[in-house]
Amino acid sequence: MLYWLIKLLLAEPVLRAVFRPWVRGLENVPVSGPAILASNHLSATDPVFLPVVLRRRVTFIAKAEMFTVRGPLGRLAAGFFRSVGQLPVDRSGGRASQAAIEGAVAVLRRGELFGIYPEGTRSPDGRLYRGRTGVARIALRSGAPVLPVAMIGTEHVMARGKVLPSVRRVGVVIGEPLDFSRYAGRADDKLVVRAVADEVMAAVQRLSRQEYVDEYAARAARVRAVAEDAGREVPPLPSSGAPGGRAAPPGPPPRGPGAAGDPDGPGGPDGRQRPGDTPANG
Repeated sequence: MLYWLIKLLLAEPVLRAVFRPWVRGLENVPVSGPAILASNHLSATDPVFLPVVLRRRVTFIAKAEMFTVRGPLGRLAAGFFRSVGQLPVDRSGGRASQAAIEGAVAVLRRGELFGIYPEGTRSPDGRLYRGRTGVARIALRSGAPVLPVAMIGTEHVMARGKVLPSVRRVGVVIGEPLDFSRYAGRADDKLVVRAVADEVMAAVQRLSRQEYVDEYAARAARVRAVAEDAGREVPPLPSSGAPGGRAAPPGPPPRGPGAAGDPDGPGGPDGRQRPGDTPANG
């Protein structure tokens, strides 16, 4: 109940009026039944904008620390996060990661939508980083289809280190579902889960047109933080085509309705809105 109250009475009216989010591919989200929304992660605002453009509730994973703050305010915050569709995950790995996977599978078996950021953390520089295999394990254990998602422009709304957001138009592109039923029963095969994770990230890249880095975002962020603390410059990790050794998709990133000069994204070269390029207003 609280999820829909916040979404319909607060988040949607405010975000639509201020940021005017656009969405393409909304028809790929099933009207009912389970699906995994696997998105790139550019900004702390991503888990806010994606639910705004959807017509169904979506449950995301969130850092377990957000649920374990002591005291009455901490318990209140934990209750709030759960009520608005957040699933706690312990990022220490091992059994904790397995518990997060089981929680996600339970959400999907109830016929709901589950959202995940396979990179594991926000991109440190706007590029797309190697996907962790949690998304693959969840997909293979649940049998749910995976919808690749590209967040567009959210890194400009809330840049790292900023307290107040900048008013910029943002977009969401949702791709066609990926079916991994051919790998049924192989959720514990390391080669299979790596291949599935790479296929998901390649599909995300085809939507976002980001440069790809074959390294985990968390490691890249740590290296960058250590260098900044030491006052040193570290050259950025090299881009490497696409996940799994694929070739990088051609063309620029998609742009919003009415944007001229983009032959592939929303809004064609004549600047007109195309069918399916929907302002998120209903």
